[in-house]
Amino acid sequence: MENDKLSPTSLAFIALANEYCQIVENCVEHGRQGLVESMLKLLPRLYITVSDIEPSLEYFDAFIGQSLDEPTYDMVRDNIGAVMGEDDVYLEVFLDDMKYSDTPIATSVSENLADLYQEFYNMVASLRDLNTDEQRQILGACKENFTEYWGQTLCNVLRALHSVNVAYRDDF
Repeated sequence: MENDKLSPTSLAFIALANEYCQIVENCVEHGRQGLVESMLKLLPRLYITVSDIEPSLEYFDAFIGQSLDEPTYDMVRDNIGAVMGEDDVYLEVFLDDMKYSDTPIATSVSENLADLYQEFYNMVASLRDLNTDEQRQILGACKENFTEYWGQTLCNVLRALHSVNVAYRDDF
């Protein structure tokens, strides 16, 4: 008999992704301190939890729909940028282009967090109204995306947020 429920790890990941989306959507209310503290606690949990998801053997057929529209993505990115202020931009060292560059490459906390938001928002929206097997496939596709793309983004922005936290430790 086939298991008709998602694993506790999968459910935890979905809940964490949803929590992430809510925090990012309300970042202006939390301010820089609240956003940084929340992300420093949430991002490692997301990393660990998605790493523990058993991959679906049939995820290759799964499609994570693009539910997030560009104006919403831009609004989220701009709000995070406004909250982070001068601490939004940081130098990135884990880009393929960096291997061939003599100059530092800048990126932003706001863009990285918005990219993660897009992944999680689309995943959560795609999971709605699907049966358990289809949900497992979506989670498998999300785990593959984690391996190929957003896992590195998560680690990079975590490093930048850690630096902000350390720099303003007395203020927090």
